Amino acid sequence: MSTTDAGSTAITLTEAELAGLVTHAPTRGLLTGPGLPAGTDLLTFSPLRTHGLRRLGDAADGPLRVAEELRDRLVIGELLSPADMERESILLDGSTGEVTTAYLFHPCDARPFAPSLETLLRFAAVTEELAGLRGRFAALAGRYGPQVVADASRSLLALFEEGAGGEVPPYWKAAALIRPLSLVAGPGTASGLTLDVQARLLEQEFGPGRVTRFEEVDFPGTLTHEPTRRFLRETGLPEEAVLFHLDTDVLLPTLTDYYAAERPDFPLSELPAHASHLIRLGDLVADNSLVVDGRTGAVLNFSEPEATLYPLNTDLSTLAFTLWLLHHERTIDEHLGNELTTEAYEQLAAAMIHTLGAVDPTGTYPHTDWHYWTELFQDEAGGVL
Repeated sequence: MSTTDAGSTAITLTEAELAGLVTHAPTRGLLTGPGLPAGTDLLTFSPLRTHGLRRLGDAADGPLRVAEELRDRLVIGELLSPADMERESILLDGSTGEVTTAYLFHPCDARPFAPSLETLLRFAAVTEELAGLRGRFAALAGRYGPQVVADASRSLLALFEEGAGGEVPPYWKAAALIRPLSLVAGPGTASGLTLDVQARLLEQEFGPGRVTRFEEVDFPGTLTHEPTRRFLRETGLPEEAVLFHLDTDVLLPTLTDYYAAERPDFPLSELPAHASHLIRLGDLVADNSLVVDGRTGAVLNFSEPEATLYPLNTDLSTLAFTLWLLHHERTIDEHLGNELTTEAYEQLAAAMIHTLGAVDPTGTYPHTDWHYWTELFQDEAGGVL
C-alpha cells in the first residue's frame, strides 16, 4: 500500500494501485494527487491505511452475502457514528466515481452518498463549518432561535442541492435539517441553567395550553435548586411529548412519596439513598420515572425494573430541548413523507444523537455507559423517531 505516513494529513495511492480498480479519471486524479484526509468530524478514510483498496465482495463477511451489483464497489472509509452504533462503510464505484454507503458485515442495498469524492469532501467541509459556526456560517455565531435554525438549514440544504444536482441523499438531508436544531436556544445566561429556553418556543411547538407551568405550592421542600424552581414556574414543560408524560394532577412528589403512595408494593429500600431529594416530574416509557435532583437540578431517570438511577439530562433546560428536538424531528419527517425514517433511519438517529450531544453531552461516554435518549433514538422497531 503506497499511502502517506500515518502522521500525514492525506492518504494517496499510486497509479499502479488503482489499475483495474479505478478507471474514472477525476477520481484517479484526486486519489493520486491531493489524496483523501485521514478523517473529518463526519467520516474517516483510515481503513485505506489498514487494509488498502478492497472490493466489497472481498471485504464483507462472505462474498455470497453481497449483491452481485455491489461486489466490485471499493471500500474506502467509514461514517463516524456516535455511541456504540455500527459504522457504515463508504463505497466507491471505480468506473463512475459515485460514492455510496452500506454495512460491511450485513450488506443491504447501497445508499446514495455523493456523486463524487470531490463533492463528498465538500459536503463534509461545509457541515463542519456549520458545527464550528465558521466559513459560510460565521455570521450565525452568537445568534439563536427558530429563525437562525431555518436560515442555517436553508443555506446548508441549498449547498447540498447544488452539489447533488437537486437530489440530496438522505444522510446530507438529515445533516441539513437536524444538525442546525442545536441553535434553537442560546447559552443559559439568564436562566442559570445550560440553555435559555424561551417559553414561547415550547408553546409554538406543542401547542397553546399544552405546556404546564408550576406554582410554589407545587414544589416539595427538598426542591431547593432555584434555577430549577424558576424554570418550572416561568418556562414549564410539555404535558405530553414523545416518550414522556408530565404529572399534572398532583403536587410534585419526591420519589419516596410517590412510591409510598402510588406503588406500595415496591420496596422503598430499593430506592436511591437520596430519594427524598429526587422530585418526580413524570413517566418515561418502559417503567422509567423522570426525576430532578432538588439540590443540583440534574435530571435523571429511575429505572424501576433495575432499581437504578441513570443520568438523563444536565438540567431542565436541556430536557426541554430534548423533548422539543424529538417532537420537531417528527414534524420535519412527516413534512418529507417520512423519507428519513424509512430510507435512512440509522443515519437520522446518528444525526439526532450528535445534535443532542452538541447541546447536552450527558449521554456521551465517559459521562455514562448507558443513556435513555440515545438508546431510544436507535430503536427503529420502537418507532421513536
